[in-house]
Amino acid sequence: MAPVLTTGATGGSKVDMLVVTSRVPSDDPATLFTGERSPRPYLNEITVSIPSDKYRKAGSVQWPKRLPPNPETEFAVTNVRQLNSVEDGRSWFRKHTVGGHALVFVHGFNNRYEDSVFRFAQIVHDSGAQVAPILFTWPSRASVFDYNYDKESTNYSRVAFEQTLRTLAKDPDVKDITVMAHSMGTWLAVESLRQMAIRDGRVAAKIDNVILASPDIDVDVFARQWTEMGEKRPQFTIFVSQDDRALAASRFISGDVQRLGAINPADEPYRTQLEKAGITVIDLTKVKSGDRLNHGKFAESPQVVQLIGQRLVTGQTLTDSNVSLGQGITAVVAGTVSTVGKVAATTVAAPLTVLEQQNQAPKKPSKLDRTLGSKTPSSELSY
Repeated sequence: MAPVLTTGATGGSKVDMLVVTSRVPSDDPATLFTGERSPRPYLNEITVSIPSDKYRKAGSVQWPKRLPPNPETEFAVTNVRQLNSVEDGRSWFRKHTVGGHALVFVHGFNNRYEDSVFRFAQIVHDSGAQVAPILFTWPSRASVFDYNYDKESTNYSRVAFEQTLRTLAKDPDVKDITVMAHSMGTWLAVESLRQMAIRDGRVAAKIDNVILASPDIDVDVFARQWTEMGEKRPQFTIFVSQDDRALAASRFISGDVQRLGAINPADEPYRTQLEKAGITVIDLTKVKSGDRLNHGKFAESPQVVQLIGQRLVTGQTLTDSNVSLGQGITAVVAGTVSTVGKVAATTVAAPLTVLEQQNQAPKKPSKLDRTLGSKTPSSELSY
């Protein structure tokens, strides 16, 4: 169901967002963008109307059943305006900033343009985050049979996303930036940050917080990405769940290597390496979800989205004992397992390179290994 413009909205509240996309515009007036790849990015201002609490529960999206949607009971797009320059984007940010905080969201696999718009609106609304919301939506064909196309689309979009972050970081009205990504979108986010660090010698200083929800990233590759970002990295928070069926399928088709979003952070070698790296991991395995794949818990749990809005997007780490995470949620902060609602840890900065060594059994050199030779520095290999 496309985000057809609805006027005269009577919903309970609204979310104004800036949307950057590397998708091709649609010729169909019933939708805005397709799942195909555009050589240039597009920028739009979008307003989403959200029904009142009478018609919805926190964590849920009331998808339109027909067009036009009913804004009283369903999510509806009430305003769309194309912006034609960086200055237009900066003007939008000045009007919508709250303390200079920017939250940039990257969606995951199998998402239409409108899927990402409505889901991000739900997260912003339910989290209560006092931020200027910015969505980056990349070309997904929104089909379970197009996994490889979607994965290549994240690679295709790395420069566009890096440029989006770079433009934000240069804006004097932006105080700090939180990057939040889900599923396959975490690959795009982390690769773009790594790419930025390689170009500039570090990730932009204003990008001080990165949240990875159900990251569909090979753990060995993440270890390399982490190392190649250099020493001045943002604070990372990762949401994991061992019952994530989508990541189990991804592991099956990806050489049976564990996905980062499905690890048990209390197990070795993960616990030790997470502690050394100072990475915060929140285990949602015991959290109940309406998602049969258990892949979207971070957005559907009221406790989790409130945690995102009240602490994480403002740069606060979970390093005190005043954090109540709700029933069934275990916090693992820098490798220290604690009881629900009681979190304490220390943060020690160190590379995660041992993770890729310990998690992977020795194997015979591949044809590629023999071609490169033992003198090729690992830092020159691109993932």
